[in-house]
Amino acid sequence: MNIPKGQLTLRGAVVGLIGCAVITAASVYTALKMGALPWPIIFAAIISLFFLKAIDRKRGTATLNEANVTHTIMSAGAMVAGGLAFTIPGIWMLGAGEVSWGEMFAVAIAGVVMGLVCTAALRRHFIEEDDLEFPIGQAAAQTLIAGNGGVDAGAAAKRADEPADAPRKTGGKLFGAMGAAGVFCALRDAAGVIPAMIATLPIPGVAFGIYCSPMLLAVGYLVGVGAVVTWIAGAVFANFGLIVGASSLGLWDVASGQGIVSSLGMGLMMGAGFGVVAKLVYSRARAAGSRSADGRKRARRVERDGEQRRRFRVTAGLAACAVAACALIVCFALGLGPVPAVIVVVLAWVTTAMSAQSVGQTGIDPMEIFGLIVLLAVAAVSNVPQVQLFFVAGVVSVACGLAGDVMNDFKAGHILGTDPRAQWLGQAAGAVLGAVVAVSVMYVLVGAYGADAFGPGKEFVAAQASVVATMIAGIPSAPAFAIGLTVGFVLQIAGLPAMMLGLGVYLPFYMSFTAALGMVAKLVYDAVCKARNRRKREALIASGAADVPSLEQMRARSDESGLVVASGLLGGESVVGVIIALSVVLMGM
Repeated sequence: MNIPKGQLTLRGAVVGLIGCAVITAASVYTALKMGALPWPIIFAAIISLFFLKAIDRKRGTATLNEANVTHTIMSAGAMVAGGLAFTIPGIWMLGAGEVSWGEMFAVAIAGVVMGLVCTAALRRHFIEEDDLEFPIGQAAAQTLIAGNGGVDAGAAAKRADEPADAPRKTGGKLFGAMGAAGVFCALRDAAGVIPAMIATLPIPGVAFGIYCSPMLLAVGYLVGVGAVVTWIAGAVFANFGLIVGASSLGLWDVASGQGIVSSLGMGLMMGAGFGVVAKLVYSRARAAGSRSADGRKRARRVERDGEQRRRFRVTAGLAACAVAACALIVCFALGLGPVPAVIVVVLAWVTTAMSAQSVGQTGIDPMEIFGLIVLLAVAAVSNVPQVQLFFVAGVVSVACGLAGDVMNDFKAGHILGTDPRAQWLGQAAGAVLGAVVAVSVMYVLVGAYGADAFGPGKEFVAAQASVVATMIAGIPSAPAFAIGLTVGFVLQIAGLPAMMLGLGVYLPFYMSFTAALGMVAKLVYDAVCKARNRRKREALIASGAADVPSLEQMRARSDESGLVVASGLLGGESVVGVIIALSVVLMGM
């Protein structure tokens, strides 16, 4: 494995692993205490660049790619922590039994292995072929570029039409927006001066309101108009059609409508995941057939292809061994047996694809929902005790959480020109350390506070785990789930945004509505910039200026400014969220 020099370094690994341990511990506490977990990627990017530059102050050899790999290591453990914290506490809430350190670690490491293997296989599809937005990854790349003085390692040469002070202005826009969002969120979450929700309406069964979140507004801005329209359409249909409308007509009551909506949403997302995997398998098989049919091209490249085939066999062999190891852990170490182990391993491929697509399109990773889907699938075909069912949800949630983090990092690396192999190795090191730290913190907390400290109104709310515990009895509406599964698969195969539709159906309405407001902000911004650019260009022509940029060039600059500001807003909330989490942990010690 030939990794370019200066990307995965010893100093970067040390900085990354230390940061990973701290952020992972904070993430466990935050997920249990607040029922939420901010993406730590932006925070990790800033810290990585700062420490690398501080260490290398004299020589100046620290690069964006080194900082990118370092932040990849640093952020890896957070979502592993989230996968555990969002599922395992449900065992204690139901009084289903005790969980040993070894069992929790087996859950974590099985999820880590599946997440790493699946994302290695999915990277090219989502990052290069589909070229999804991955707003968190984009924001991380923009943060590193701005923190490095506006110099992009992947495109260091300035454009001819770019002003000389463009890097300074770009950095000012990004960090200015980041600071404004950070202050706003500190006033909201730490001081309580700003409410978390505004414009709420008492609509039975519908969480109507505007979430005061710069991050969610930025996500709506960044992911594109078409995607957000599908997202909000699913939310309107589910909440005002299936809940409000149907209940007012007497078809079912509000509670039944909510069960139908949650089942339909899970089915749509699951069907979309199956569609992603099916299209991926088909494209790979078709590509292999094309290469096989072209004998002359193969003959001209026999030596190179031979080397590629050898590398592929080695890689495929290692991946197969890793998947087999995961299946054995699930089967024996977690006591699920062979059939559930096979189901977990197979559906992990589907759910990690679902996670990657969700994060790529929305920046949201409902990892516990994906874990819940597989849990219900296992429960439907086997008589597995409740504790083991939670183990299933934990393995899948960890895999999906790590998948979201890895794909965001791959997106940042794609923008910056970082070798994905260096990132993957860094992610693996950070994820394994994160598993050890997350499990240890969970074990210490339950030992210190007791199993009774977890649940609604308790010391650790663990809201997501509470949902998993509530849903363990089964899918509220099997017909709605089956319909969603079918529709989601068909839409995904047809190239339509089934995952966005499913998220709109499943997520609370206020989240979808707030993201839609971010989309509206983009439409308004684009319209204003279009009119302003036209007037500015006409004025330059009238003045006889020698170098008049085209409308396309002016539009590209406006788009870049909007991207930078939105990334700053997204990053500001992420950074403050992590800082608050660290503060809470320190004060609670």
